[in-house]
Amino acid sequence: MRIARFSIDGNVAFGAVEGEGTVESGGLVLDIIKGIPYTDFELSGTKVPLSKVRLLPPVLPNKVVAVARNYVEHAAELGNEVPEVPVTFFKPTTSVIGSGDAIEYPSFSNELHHEAELAVVIGRMCREVPRERVKDVVFGYTCANDVTARDAQQREKQWARAKGFDTSCPLGPWVETDLDPSDLAIQATVNGEQRQLGRTSDMIRSIEDLVVHITEAMTLLPGDVILTGTPAGVGPLNVGDEVAVTIEGIGTLTNKVIKRG
Repeated sequence: MRIARFSIDGNVAFGAVEGEGTVESGGLVLDIIKGIPYTDFELSGTKVPLSKVRLLPPVLPNKVVAVARNYVEHAAELGNEVPEVPVTFFKPTTSVIGSGDAIEYPSFSNELHHEAELAVVIGRMCREVPRERVKDVVFGYTCANDVTARDAQQREKQWARAKGFDTSCPLGPWVETDLDPSDLAIQATVNGEQRQLGRTSDMIRSIEDLVVHITEAMTLLPGDVILTGTPAGVGPLNVGDEVAVTIEGIGTLTNKVIKRG
């Protein structure tokens, strides 16, 4: 099931996406969900065309835990070795935006990069999750763009500003709850030109590895997000560019880059 979060007439709700096509092509409708989707829920039967609503970030995470250098070729393209253990960092909730929202080019950077990633959405509170229970705590999957101020990342030697600035974590367009994430095509385009193309099967550490590792240290809450790393091909974004992240079985997350006001 595809679960979207949206606003219409000043109200915010979740809905199940029905129909075929894309956000832009039309043909999709939302069956409004009663309540929130992390527990047992019912569909209301009230349907609205997706073209009549504004898509929001599909979740409002308490935290976004991101994983660095989880694809060999991406680590190599930036001159890094594969780490012995997963390297993790946080992106704040203020960095999260939805499909169609603008990425604001930060004033402290002159080198903004896209990073297409598969995002894992947590469905229940969990800590110290054993490998065999990981599927029980995952709500679903969505597309993510770990937008990075590369020059600031290299200059500052830590990543809080470079990867945590406002609008640096686009998520969407919805969460797919019924998906095998082990071997999915993941692609990024800029202005229609392909920049990244990889498969989730090329991850160094699997989703099970990452959930086990992260929950050894911290409690994850419903709606929290894990970014699983990016394949090779990261590259520059400029004001006016439109960047799209497409993941097989999920859909396409699209954002335009604007000058920060």
